[in-house]
Amino acid sequence: MTPRHTVFAGIALIVASSAAPAAAGQLRHEGHAAHWRATHQAIYEQGNDIALLEADPEADDGYKTPVITRARTDIRWLRATLPAAQWRWTSPCCYSRRPIYIR
Repeated sequence: MTPRHTVFAGIALIVASSAAPAAAGQLRHEGHAAHWRATHQAIYEQGNDIALLEADPEADDGYKTPVITRARTDIRWLRATLPAAQWRWTSPCCYSRRPIYIR
């Protein structure tokens, strides 16, 4: 390798290694958002399936009861896969305020 190729390879390595942590964090964040969206979509669809089965008067209870029970179990399982919400409030909670008395 010529010195010119060595310098070029060194610069390429520095540029690639400096961009890697940012890209890795971005992919991780996008992956979490995609998981969150897919999970909520699945919960929404299961809820709609339950509502349609419960609203159908012609469906046999012997058929729809196990299906509804299984769908509710799936919803509980999907909710358990989501991380707990971490809210960031700009002001303190309303319970920490002094009560307002109206005369």
